[in-house]
Amino acid sequence: MADIVQENASLRNQLASKNQRITQLESLLKQLRQQRFGSTSEKLSADQVPLFDEAESETDDDASAETVTVPGHTRRKQKRTSIPADLPREEIIYELSEVDQICPHDGTPLNPIGEETHEQLDIIPAQIKVLRHIRKKYACPCCQQHLITASKPKQPIEKSIASPGLLAYIITSKYCDALPLYRQVEIFKRLGIVLDRSSLANWMIRCGELTQSLINRIHEQLLEQRILHMDETPVQVLNESGKTAQSKSYMWVLSSLRNSASPAVLFHYSASRSSDIPKQQLAGYHGALMADGYEGYRGVCDQQRLIRLGCWAHARRKFIEARQQQPKGKTGKADQALSYIQKLYNIEREAKAFSAEQRYNLRQQRSKPILDKLRQWLDKTRQHTPPKNSLGKAAQYLDKQWSRLICYLDDGAYPIDNNRAENSIRPFVLGRKNWLFSQSQKGATASANLYSLIETAKLNGLEPYAYLKRVLTELPNAETLAQVDALLPWNCKTVLG
Repeated sequence: MADIVQENASLRNQLASKNQRITQLESLLKQLRQQRFGSTSEKLSADQVPLFDEAESETDDDASAETVTVPGHTRRKQKRTSIPADLPREEIIYELSEVDQICPHDGTPLNPIGEETHEQLDIIPAQIKVLRHIRKKYACPCCQQHLITASKPKQPIEKSIASPGLLAYIITSKYCDALPLYRQVEIFKRLGIVLDRSSLANWMIRCGELTQSLINRIHEQLLEQRILHMDETPVQVLNESGKTAQSKSYMWVLSSLRNSASPAVLFHYSASRSSDIPKQQLAGYHGALMADGYEGYRGVCDQQRLIRLGCWAHARRKFIEARQQQPKGKTGKADQALSYIQKLYNIEREAKAFSAEQRYNLRQQRSKPILDKLRQWLDKTRQHTPPKNSLGKAAQYLDKQWSRLICYLDDGAYPIDNNRAENSIRPFVLGRKNWLFSQSQKGATASANLYSLIETAKLNGLEPYAYLKRVLTELPNAETLAQVDALLPWNCKTVLG
């Protein structure tokens, strides 16, 4: 009898364990389906906010209730596209025939009294021309011994058919407009020019190498800033020593604050996600670092005593994933956490135009009490939530990152999340969907340099093609540090802005 009872207990434990495992797998499957087919937006709609407040009021008597009025639907009038006044105009004048310029009633010639105008946008497709460099030669007519040939500026790629303008066009098309090189080859073919994709790829590598001095100066300028963002994303490189073609490499991004005096974005390719990469990229830096929860940043922060800021967008994302596992139409604990986090973001929205001192005071007065309530809710929730389900994982992440997440209260200039870095890296992620991989490590390094220039130019309000054309024209002839610095995007605003 005792054996039967023991066996029964063992079977019950096995069944409970399997049921728990089934629940975890169902939750994971639901999450993967949401990632694959569902909306990726993390914005909260107006009708979701009252649900969060309702959940908060039901589970926490101290939480203040709020009433949100949702306005009725009104149709928005479509905004008419305006045509810039500085665009060149070509006038097409329509005249009456000589017969129609005579009054049909009394035969009197008609007088012009005005006109009606209608403007249309027109476009001229890409036009290709040949730049023919002619170097004049001179000789002394007396001695025939003194010969001299006129010099020409150095070119970005010597003895190449690619001009600075063509290179800038190809770079912008690939790294700004996510147009892979093989598609560009087809476009050039329609224009009557046959180019080889391998030649274009080699041009990109050569341009990446040419701009290294400018990249180094951008890096040095970034390390002088008080607050930096950092993030990383996978990239596939086919030909890497000691690695299979399917293995992951990484593109790291270092970014300044958007309102910096010299805003910049720096991409860096590495074959690994090692903590040595942040140490190399941040060598000599002393300030605050905003990053996600990846522990690879711990080494550089501890070694250089950097202030580690946590990302509330990542914490919120965990609870959004947990909320997606709840029964549809029902509120739960994930809603309550999102309600608190949403209130923190609402305060940041109000303070966007404030000075750092004003934002600090506002955070102390309004954000800190919300964080205190969220901490109490977290301590209570973790006691009654299984650590392996989606809500438990979100609560564990919030608890583990808490000391970093609340650091933004200490300074009004500190950001609340790492969205700046994520937005900087998004163009690379979108381009990766089209070109899928880099052929070589040289290609990946060149891509990092060219992405850096384009995204930094955009941050400084420059048109990427015009900026790149100037860089590729002037940088080969730059001989001093001052000439290189003159090509930094924030120093080109008065010329190209």
